[in-house]
Amino acid sequence: MLFFDLKGQENAKTGWNFGVLPAISFDSDLGFQYGGLVNFFDYGDGARYPVYNHSLYFELSRFTKGSGIYRFYYDSDRLLKGLNVTTDLSYIPEQAYDFYGFNGFESVYNKVWENDAHEDYRTRMFYKMQQNLFRFKTDIQGAIAQGNFRWIAGFNLLNFRIGSVDVDKLNRGKKDADKLPPVSEQPGLYEKYINWGLISQNEANGGFIPEIKAGLVYDTRDNRPNPMRGIWTEAVLVGVPEFLGAESGFTKISITHRQYFTLIPDDLSFAYRLGWQQTLSGHVPFYYQSQIVTSVMSGASSTGLGGARSLRGVKRNRIVGDGMVFGNFEMRWKPVYFHLFDQAFYLGVNSFLDVGQITSLIEVESRLPQIAEDVTDYFRFGAEDWHMSYGLGIRVAMNRNFILAVDYGRAVDSQDGNSGVYVGLNYLF
Repeated sequence: MLFFDLKGQENAKTGWNFGVLPAISFDSDLGFQYGGLVNFFDYGDGARYPVYNHSLYFELSRFTKGSGIYRFYYDSDRLLKGLNVTTDLSYIPEQAYDFYGFNGFESVYNKVWENDAHEDYRTRMFYKMQQNLFRFKTDIQGAIAQGNFRWIAGFNLLNFRIGSVDVDKLNRGKKDADKLPPVSEQPGLYEKYINWGLISQNEANGGFIPEIKAGLVYDTRDNRPNPMRGIWTEAVLVGVPEFLGAESGFTKISITHRQYFTLIPDDLSFAYRLGWQQTLSGHVPFYYQSQIVTSVMSGASSTGLGGARSLRGVKRNRIVGDGMVFGNFEMRWKPVYFHLFDQAFYLGVNSFLDVGQITSLIEVESRLPQIAEDVTDYFRFGAEDWHMSYGLGIRVAMNRNFILAVDYGRAVDSQDGNSGVYVGLNYLF
């Protein structure tokens, strides 16, 4: 291993290369995680390196109590002449999926209710529900008049199966003192929203979402995995028609602008992303509201606001509404280049600031019935404001395309949580 500048000595890769990352962890409720991921890249004769001809991504990881990720993702601009094709086929069962209510700060987060060491403890699963997601996505992009503009078209199928946390499964093998109380004795926020009518009986168990996608992209990036300069802007319209099987039809629009600036050639850049997403018509089922519409998925999920793909350090899905804006601002530095096992690597360091806010609220106040509990324990109507987080990250990139990412983010407001550590692939944008 040689820890010095080898930028000028990098050789173009040819044929197939791959990167592997194991997934091993432990969660006291979900159990042991085991599995991993592998990403294959075909560089052909190397004439376009670091641009690849085909990318095949496989991920298989599972917790012993049922959660997991089973995913295949394909990306190529050589499968069909003149077109870029991406396909995602995923099954993602989650025994403890985050649910914090609607409209950000208008929904109160009482962290002591999930702290089993506190006298006001209710259940560690208070802000959880069970979600099993099946997703099939195919998106196609083509150039417009050989320029930097591209059109987007896609057809995506998502099937959500929603329910209460399976406490009996999570309690298996636990000592009595560590067991979770049954949902019948201690319902969580998901169950309360159903009882209050904020989640309808038709939506409570999930449903089928057939998406038709169309849009435009303007792209001048010099490198897709980690651009040093250029613009990447897109406007995407998504329609979900009832005649294809959706329980309710709706349309959403998403506009995302990303820009990259070189500060020191090859080594230091500043990048930012600004996004706006809005429901245009119809009623959006609650289980879809956390989805962030985008032309390309850079990870297994695209949800928020809050979590690894949007506001790092903020609780996942903390900020859910009919409309939202968000921004991510990053300084990206590549201080070290080296060769190992005949592969070219660089080490990257990034600092970031993430912000977001609901711009169009889901109506709650007028729909909330008289409840036996103190309303202020659950709602602060009119309180929504900017959510912010900040942090640091590390990137280890092999052949510029396989990028291991580790981020640590902290929330500014305790209502958004405390902090989060995220391990995955790729830069955020």
